[in-house]
Amino acid sequence: MVHLADYLPLLMFAVLGALLFCGYPVAFVLGGIALAFGLIGIAVDAFVFIQFFNIVPRIWGGIAENLVLTAIPMFIFMGTMLERSGIANELITCLQTLLRRVPGGLAMSVTLMGTVLAATTGIIGASVVMMTLLALPMMLRQKYNQPLATGTIAASGTLGILIPPSIMLVIMADLLARSVGNMFVAALFPGLMLAGFYLLYILVVCRIKPQLAPPLADGSGPADFTGLVVMAATALVPTVFLIFLVLGSILFGWATPTEAAGVGAAGAILLAVGVRPLVNAALAGTRHASPGSRAAKVDGNFARRWRAEVQGFGGMLHQVACRSALTGGMLFMIFLGATAFSFVFRALGGDDLVVGIVESMELGSWGILIILMAVVFVLGFFFDWIEITLIVLPVFAPIIELLDFAGHVEPRNVVYWFAILMAVNLQTSFLTPPFGFALFYMKGVAPPQVRIQQIYRGIIPFVLLQLCGLGLVMAFPQIALWLPGKLLP
Repeated sequence: MVHLADYLPLLMFAVLGALLFCGYPVAFVLGGIALAFGLIGIAVDAFVFIQFFNIVPRIWGGIAENLVLTAIPMFIFMGTMLERSGIANELITCLQTLLRRVPGGLAMSVTLMGTVLAATTGIIGASVVMMTLLALPMMLRQKYNQPLATGTIAASGTLGILIPPSIMLVIMADLLARSVGNMFVAALFPGLMLAGFYLLYILVVCRIKPQLAPPLADGSGPADFTGLVVMAATALVPTVFLIFLVLGSILFGWATPTEAAGVGAAGAILLAVGVRPLVNAALAGTRHASPGSRAAKVDGNFARRWRAEVQGFGGMLHQVACRSALTGGMLFMIFLGATAFSFVFRALGGDDLVVGIVESMELGSWGILIILMAVVFVLGFFFDWIEITLIVLPVFAPIIELLDFAGHVEPRNVVYWFAILMAVNLQTSFLTPPFGFALFYMKGVAPPQVRIQQIYRGIIPFVLLQLCGLGLVMAFPQIALWLPGKLLP
């Protein structure tokens, strides 16, 4: 006899998909659905009221005590400071000017910038929010097609889950009892391959339909080579310095990724109040003095101009702090709602429903691999990578080690190969509706005229590109395994 409790997890998905389009805050939608279906579960004897109290320790242990998540507010602060101070705007403008004759130059600049930021944060929420704050207003001002703009930012921002240092790879290596270093090296080429796919797609689609990405107006930017060099030096050097502070502190072992977030926030303040005003003051003196004059070399008003540049820093710092707090609060409310939703779903037997279907099938190694990839992809519609990883890996880790792909992958490398396949697959979980976290992060900080439907439309081609990348890594394992074999024993 069919019981209503058997269908509650599926009904949760259906209700979530419907309510996401009502315009109500996502965090409250998630929490409200969790509460409602918990009460329904109590009515049909599939849930016990006291289980609601288990949500609190999950929130405390998974969010409040999670030292990894403390990096998010600092990375948000860094991105907001870069935006408010104009440093990020100058960087994107510089990249766009250098690529102004390339179709979709601004979108390609955003992709390149996202690839660089992926190597500094490794936290998707922070990367997507930062990229949205920095690039989306500029793309909208230049009349970019909204789906193209939002899809580019969302896909580029999610590269941080794959390009090392990636927090997800650290957790996967721990669950699979494998080397974190090997995992990092194996993920490098697949991550750069996806970034290359994004660039190629933008180039092709913008050449076919140039109206999607209007180019810079003629005469924009410096007219001569010297001007381009000066612009590149003033816009790129400060940002490269900040990237070195963040990434270098991790690579050289000076700081953990969480501590590096603090380094990035401090570096952004240093650039905003020190380096950038100094550069602007020096350039202003050169512009106002006659060429070749003594004033062009040593300007007596330099100190006055520098003070004018930093005079408004206090007000800007206040704005940055307020905006960072509001954005961080929004993100952590989503974490709370998602934790409640995931707990009720699992308590109602949702994970057993998904895993039970796979376990009931008698398949070979390739069949199991394809089924697992399909399950991870489907779970990505509704969960973040933490939930998926904790559901799938503990159950299937023993099975993965027994899979035999003779002639395709050496037995000792099967687990690493599977982990990278899963990592590439999990990147799509941030983009696939209705529960793509990157889409929620973007909507939370995007201008009001950007609708969630436009964001959903924009990510479709990038999800297809990611699936193509997944297929290539599956068909050609050396994309992931060649570099570890050369660099590591």
